[in-house]
Amino acid sequence: MAGLLPSGISPMMPKIACEWGLSGTEAWKACADLFIIVDVLSFSTAVSVAVGNGAIVFPFPYGDAAAAAAEAARRGAVAASPRSAGGGQLSLSPASLKHVAPGGRLLLPSPNGSRLSLATGDTPTICGCFRNARAVGAAARRLAGDGTIVVIAAGERWPDQTLRPAIEDWLGAGAIIDALGGTRNAEADLAAEAYRAAKPRLAEILRDSRSGRELSGWGYAADTEVALEVNVTDVVPMMREGAYQAL
Repeated sequence: MAGLLPSGISPMMPKIACEWGLSGTEAWKACADLFIIVDVLSFSTAVSVAVGNGAIVFPFPYGDAAAAAAEAARRGAVAASPRSAGGGQLSLSPASLKHVAPGGRLLLPSPNGSRLSLATGDTPTICGCFRNARAVGAAARRLAGDGTIVVIAAGERWPDQTLRPAIEDWLGAGAIIDALGGTRNAEADLAAEAYRAAKPRLAEILRDSRSGRELSGWGYAADTEVALEVNVTDVVPMMREGAYQAL
C-alpha cells in the first residue's frame, strides 16, 4: 500500500503474517502493506540503539568493504567497521553504538538484516527487536490500518548460505506480534505464543541460543545483554530514502 504516512491513524485492525528470511520477504512482497524486519542478534538491535541516539542508518549488504566505503562516501556517512576491529570503532555490535553521535550517518553492512531491509522495495519497512517491540507494534498498527503487516524473522545462514532459523528472531517477531493485535495467520499466532511462553526465561534462552553462544565465544556477550533490554525505547526506525530514521 503506497503512501503510508506517519500521521495516518486508522481504527481498523490489520492482518498479521510471519515469515522467514529473504524467501519469505519475496513471497509476501506483492501483497504486504508494511514489513517489519527482525534480526535480534544483531542488526535490528544495532539499528534501535543508533537511531535511538539520533543517528541515521543506511543498510548495506555485507562482504564488500570497498563497495561499502564508496557507498558511505556517496551518502556522507561513516562505514561501520567489522565487529572484530575493536578499538571503540562503530560496528554491527550494538554495544559499540551506545554512544553514537546524534545526527550521525552510519552505513551498516550486515549479512541478514541489511539484505532484508533492502529487499522490501517500496513497501514501508520498520526495523524491530525486543528493545522497541511494543512501540513498533503500535506504530505498525497505526500505519497499516486494515492492511497486511508481514513480520520477517531474519534468521542466520549456514556455510552453504541456506537459511538457519534463529530462535532469537522467532521470539523477537513474537514479541512484536504480541503487541500488534489484529488477525494473525498460523505462523504469526504461534510466534506470539512462543514469545509469551519464553518470556519468563528470555535471558536464559537468548544467552544459550546458538547465536548467543557464538557471540559469547567471540567476546561479544555484551551484545546479547543489549538485545535483552525489552521495551526500553519508544523510537521506531523506519526506512526513508534508503535509511532507517526515527519515525
